[in-house]
Amino acid sequence: MIKILTISASPVEGASTDIILREIAGAIINRLRPTLEAENYFVKLNEMTFFPCQACGKAPTPAFCFYNDDLADVYHILAECDCLLFGTPVYFDTVSAQAKMFIDRCNCFRPADFERIDPEHDFIRIIKRQRPGAMVLVGSKGGWFEGARRTVAGFFKWVEVSNEGLLIYHTRDFNKKGTAAGEPELLSDARQTGELLAELIMARHE
Repeated sequence: MIKILTISASPVEGASTDIILREIAGAIINRLRPTLEAENYFVKLNEMTFFPCQACGKAPTPAFCFYNDDLADVYHILAECDCLLFGTPVYFDTVSAQAKMFIDRCNCFRPADFERIDPEHDFIRIIKRQRPGAMVLVGSKGGWFEGARRTVAGFFKWVEVSNEGLLIYHTRDFNKKGTAAGEPELLSDARQTGELLAELIMARHE
């Protein structure tokens, strides 16, 4: 079973971020069939209760984190998934608060002691393989997206995800939610991104 983890960091129900992410995930599943069965795990961070990172400094081994909150199950899926889709609105030239809180909480997925010279830093490398992924950024027409892109790109690198697609949506009216549903060209691009990701997934499972 192919596991797709789709994470939306939009606080808005029915947001354009969600619509685009679901379009990509749906295209992946449709392209994989009937060769491979796939399941999409959709996570709406705004519906979860979790602490911001407390910079504990110590390894939580063998757990993912010292805090056992709503992210506990997400950690396991993130570690095991075959593809990661991550979407966020752009606020103040960067990711949403929900996105930043989640990204910071994933710090323990890799050891801080990259050279492995400090015996006190006994972080285990939880993720054993690289997976393909794509990011979705939604903002206003005149918005600056590079700050958010860099943040998500850094997160992808941290959790062993290769960025294979970037979809940027300049919403026409930021006061209306879900306007991406009325953008056929955007949705077509989302499906193409999903099909590309499906091809990469199949190639790695041959």
